[in-house]
Amino acid sequence: MIGLVYRGEILLFALVVAALVASLSFHEFGHAFVAKLYGDDTAERAGRLTLNPVAHIDVVGLLMVIMVGFGYAKPVPTDPRNFRSRRADLWVAAAGPGMNLLLALVAWNVFLLLRGAGVDAAFNPGTETFVSLLVRVNLLLMVFNLIPIGPLDGHYILPHFLPRAAAESYRYYNARYGVYALLGLILLGVLGVPVFSHVMSIAQALLPLITFAPVS
Repeated sequence: MIGLVYRGEILLFALVVAALVASLSFHEFGHAFVAKLYGDDTAERAGRLTLNPVAHIDVVGLLMVIMVGFGYAKPVPTDPRNFRSRRADLWVAAAGPGMNLLLALVAWNVFLLLRGAGVDAAFNPGTETFVSLLVRVNLLLMVFNLIPIGPLDGHYILPHFLPRAAAESYRYYNARYGVYALLGLILLGVLGVPVFSHVMSIAQALLPLITFAPVS
């Protein structure tokens, strides 16, 4: 991303950052909202039940995204002892990627409907670029966070679809080695191995599947 600044593409850089901040904020809000639904108000008491980016964005994590293309937001705090369901952790974890999918779906189809209706703003190059970035960033965040390793959301989801013994083994090994596996993937990507290009390809392939409005 920082390369955009070096190439003088300041506006595009600003649009990418705005799309990232919005996407991460919706993602973390999703976790907080569903945790509240399942009886845990820890995130709400911590001021995280909001779409305000200030509550969710970690400055170091955002700078990492800008500098190296990978970063993070502040994790939403939860207390599983407050959950009213044994599957609450599944739905709380899924809520982040689910919110990214919802934002991508709504933003993309509303944009297409506005274009179809001939609304001038929808034909503005800046608007088109931002919506395209917003949609793709959200799909990318959804796919990436569903990878079931390390602290990513997928590691809470996968055990619910495994036999009990396999789920317990998975939780044990992921707790011990998951972070290292994730760091290994990131390192491979930095070294040029096309790890994240596959994630991007999957995210891109989802775009036609969330397109319901006529494409003009």
